Amino acid sequence: MQSLVEIQGQDLVSLINAALEANYTDVRKLGSKLASQIGKSDLGTAQQIKSSLKKRGVPLRTSGYVETLPTDPKSRVPLVEEQPWPVTPVFLEDNLKSVFEAFISDIKNHDKLAAHGLTGKSNLLMSGPPGTGKTLVAGHIAAQLGLPLYIVRLDSLVSSLLGDTAKNIRNVFDYVPHMGGVLFLDEFDAVAKVRDDKHELGELKRVVNTLIQAIDALDDKAIVIAATNHSELLDRAIWRRFPYKMHFSLPSSDLKKHLWDHFLFQDSGVEQDLSTLAKLSRTLSGADIESIALATRRESIINDTPLNTHNAYLSILELEMRSISSQSTNHDFSDKKNTAKFLHSNYGLSQAEVGKLLNLSRQTIAGYLKER
Repeated sequence: MQSLVEIQGQDLVSLINAALEANYTDVRKLGSKLASQIGKSDLGTAQQIKSSLKKRGVPLRTSGYVETLPTDPKSRVPLVEEQPWPVTPVFLEDNLKSVFEAFISDIKNHDKLAAHGLTGKSNLLMSGPPGTGKTLVAGHIAAQLGLPLYIVRLDSLVSSLLGDTAKNIRNVFDYVPHMGGVLFLDEFDAVAKVRDDKHELGELKRVVNTLIQAIDALDDKAIVIAATNHSELLDRAIWRRFPYKMHFSLPSSDLKKHLWDHFLFQDSGVEQDLSTLAKLSRTLSGADIESIALATRRESIINDTPLNTHNAYLSILELEMRSISSQSTNHDFSDKKNTAKFLHSNYGLSQAEVGKLLNLSRQTIAGYLKER
């Protein structure tokens, strides 16, 4: 055991620090790493660690009176929902990770920065297509700050009685900062559209003004995170209210490898498989990869069979066909010759990779590719 402690000493220190900071992303990454190392000599303990890593982190709260969430005055539908901290770890590109860490660090060091006149609004605006991790990032920010996460119900915030929408906005912005939580405005473009949009009513333009005023009126310690799939719809004045910005896109090839490794292989994948999966999933989001990976693992567990990566390949291709040009959407994957040519030319897979995917020898694939 002494040699094990020597190997893992720094990892254990990092794990303890991450746990004390409620940094569940690092807790799970380091925990998985330790489980893999311990599993070489103590499989039972490794399994216990992996089981513990699946549990949900819980924010610490003080006991006492809990204020009722704000509701729409007419429908009585809650305007916000308190969400638990996320269980799923977050994987970010380096440029996004730097903003993520800077945002959290600046909030944690607010008083120190204030003493030097360097404070500003703690507002973060995230943009990008669905499934790229915006909501997950908001949850991890709340977790690392040890604060509750309040997600605004935009479908209830925008009232059928337009005059009530501005009132609902004020109610939300009065409530969440007062409770010391993180306010997360999802689908932000629903209430922050450009004010010169000719297709919108004048009342909705006044809603944007109310939103701007509500953000400006917040104390510097208030934390607001907004997310949109359509950044081009946002009013320019809104952008200026958010000094921190993260633009999400589909994951890079390297990040896709990390996603497949974690969600499909539980951090024990081999480079060849990860490289093939990353090449195949070029139009998939992180959420798509997680969904396919977990479905493949569930199938393996239910059927008591080894992990069937071939089924994962087929699921990827099915999603890919929905994303790429219509001329490829009707591809018949039962025709292995044409499929081999398709994968080699469209995805840059090597003969060995195509052969493994189609359960054919490399020589057979080479013969297919020579034919016209």
